Amino acid sequence: MLISLTSCVAVAVAVKASEPLLLVRTPLEPADVIVVLGGSGPNRAWRAAALYRQGLAPRVLVTGVGDCESIRSHMVDSGVPREAIQVECAAQNTWENAEFSAPMLMAMGARRAILVTSWYHTRRALACFRLVLPQLEWMSAPVERSESYRQMIRDDGGLMVLKEYLKIAWYSLQYGVTAF
Repeated sequence: MLISLTSCVAVAVAVKASEPLLLVRTPLEPADVIVVLGGSGPNRAWRAAALYRQGLAPRVLVTGVGDCESIRSHMVDSGVPREAIQVECAAQNTWENAEFSAPMLMAMGARRAILVTSWYHTRRALACFRLVLPQLEWMSAPVERSESYRQMIRDDGGLMVLKEYLKIAWYSLQYGVTAF
């Protein structure tokens, strides 16, 4: 019983502390490209499409295996011209998102990019892209948290946040990514 209660308290504290620890939101300025990471496809697609429609960048790069084509479809349905969107559909994790996007971004001549991912993923994602492509100026436009902390603890959102803490530690060991 004590272990269960302790675990519940630990989860609640980790989730409650997640926003100040994991979320990175930067001021947005015009960029050369919006980079959208796969996963949570529709929400990320809608966020990136809104940025495109605001005129923040003339091009979009969608990266990640699994839902890169569906993200592109959602963006086209949201008013982004298909020809403005390139896809990289091989990356299987955040590190590969950065690695596999690098040659495409260099071929575009990109100097400034806006990264779109889930709010809890921004710190690690930015750290990966900044390590792989330090010559680019990176901005972060996260998909904002839509559920309460209580809902997150009950739903799988809390699990995603807890996994993010572990992934930050793993990326530090595996790839030398310094997120903090």
